[in-house]
Amino acid sequence: MNMRTGAARSGRRPGRARWVGLPSAVAAALALAACSTAPPPVSTSTAAAAAPKATLFSVPADQLAHLKIEPVQKATLVRTTGTVDWDNDHTTQAITQVSGPIVRIVVDAGTKVKAGDPLLYVVSADVANASSVYRKAKNRLDLAQRVLTRNKDLLDHRALSPRDYEASEADFNDASTDFQTALQALKVFGVTQDDIADAERQNVAIRPELAMRAPLAGTVVQKLVLPGQFIQAGATPAFVISNTSTVWVQGHVYDKDLVSVHVGDRVDERNSSFPDDFHGVVSYIGDMLDPATRTTPVRIVTQNPAGLLKKDLFVDVVIHDRRSRDVLVVPTAAVLYDEQNFPFVYVQTEPGKFAQRLVKIGAQQGDGTEVIDGLKTGEPVVSQGSVFLQFATSYQPTP
Repeated sequence: MNMRTGAARSGRRPGRARWVGLPSAVAAALALAACSTAPPPVSTSTAAAAAPKATLFSVPADQLAHLKIEPVQKATLVRTTGTVDWDNDHTTQAITQVSGPIVRIVVDAGTKVKAGDPLLYVVSADVANASSVYRKAKNRLDLAQRVLTRNKDLLDHRALSPRDYEASEADFNDASTDFQTALQALKVFGVTQDDIADAERQNVAIRPELAMRAPLAGTVVQKLVLPGQFIQAGATPAFVISNTSTVWVQGHVYDKDLVSVHVGDRVDERNSSFPDDFHGVVSYIGDMLDPATRTTPVRIVTQNPAGLLKKDLFVDVVIHDRRSRDVLVVPTAAVLYDEQNFPFVYVQTEPGKFAQRLVKIGAQQGDGTEVIDGLKTGEPVVSQGSVFLQFATSYQPTP
């Protein structure tokens, strides 16, 4: 969590840093300023204990259009921690359909693959046997086709009895069935139609070196085999492939907070290694409580387009209860800092007039910041353009 208090950012004045090198913004800011006296510095150690500044600003109507005013709102936030896991709805093990030694591995952990891409090659006696059965079935079918064609011509010229023709027709049907069975056996082993066509064109047996192919698109997140290793059909997992553009965050919610957590609630997640928050949605709430911790598992489907969230990474989690409103929240852009690094916002006291109000803030999650003290529900604050007002006050003459 990015917990911030008024004294937590000493030596930094973010409101002014944004205006370096912006002379046009300076002129616009000065046009907003009203003639008033800046208050004395705040000497208390917390923003909550400091007296609010009484300086008022009258903003002309043409400049007022550049400000965005939003009311202070309430929102229930449930905080917990979570662990990143692969999205099991888009993760699978790659298991070969044939037995044999691995002769080549063409991907490694971290390789991005498309469905159907080759992963490794196995020399399989199963494929050799299936290929032999296929060739015999193909030869028998070709012969039965020639016999049937010849007998049809003889039947048409009354040189063959109908019974003999029907017998040749039955032989052709049997041969066709055996051929289709042999063909399907090859396809079950992963032999493609192109592999078969190449072998028939060259009049050779189908190569027993068979490719294991990716069952889905994603990233190879685990490689579990080595070259030369013997793998068993349907039993030896060779790779784990996952679409890491989404991940699951597995969290645990205390029983007292369960009333504030629902499937579909918006979630913000944060790890101190990254500057930005990640965002997800609650997709599952467990049906059982852990008797030792008094928590229930919660699964959060989280967007991970850059792949930054890795399996087993710890994150801080804030769940936004969309059905209840208890905590005051303002847009993060509304919070600025004065010369002593106390956080404040600009409150609209009446149409076109604004006052600087010191506040005590809590956690920042997503585009909102929790306000612990200094504001009331529904008070209108400047959410966009407040930095203009701050810049203008910094240039007010002192009488």
